[in-house]
Amino acid sequence: MKLIGLYDSPYVRRTAVSLHLLGLPFEHEPLSVFSAYETFAAINPTVKAPTLVTDDSVVLLDSTLILEYAERLVAAERSLTPEDPKLFARAQRIVGLALAACEKTVQIVYELNLRPEGKRHQPWLERIQIQLAAAYEQLETEVQNGSPWLFGDRPLQADVSAAISYRFTREMLPERLDPALHPNLAALSAYGEQTEAFLACPFN
Repeated sequence: MKLIGLYDSPYVRRTAVSLHLLGLPFEHEPLSVFSAYETFAAINPTVKAPTLVTDDSVVLLDSTLILEYAERLVAAERSLTPEDPKLFARAQRIVGLALAACEKTVQIVYELNLRPEGKRHQPWLERIQIQLAAAYEQLETEVQNGSPWLFGDRPLQADVSAAISYRFTREMLPERLDPALHPNLAALSAYGEQTEAFLACPFN
């Protein structure tokens, strides 16, 4: 398998870390959707990161769909989602909140860095910021009982997504995410970053 995209994308990174945890070997091709647009487009014309090229040369896109495919390649005991329906629902809520936080972070970064200052729509920016704060407020509540992982003695997808989303926002918008307001998230992220799977896919 080949994973296309940069690890500064939380979607690429959550995919890569998850593949490591699932024990699925892959080749990483660190292409930017900006500076390597044409090269990326030759692999996936939609130029969406992450892109995964399977061993059968099927081109997959969207981190959630890629990980759904990856889960089907491993035994049930290696799955990164809880089997119990109630735990599964809570895990999916955490993943959903983490992905929402990533989405709002990306929107703010694009608004501030790609749109000319005179053309920024302040009400839209304020709305995104409120949504980002709400996502992290709810995530902080959800992860408060981690010790250090949320669902047992190993990291699952909820741990990976929450930890990576927090690191991403802290890197991209440090002034908009106060660690003092999110001590549990900060601890989860810091712990995750010290583990083998995270270290194999460093934020860059």
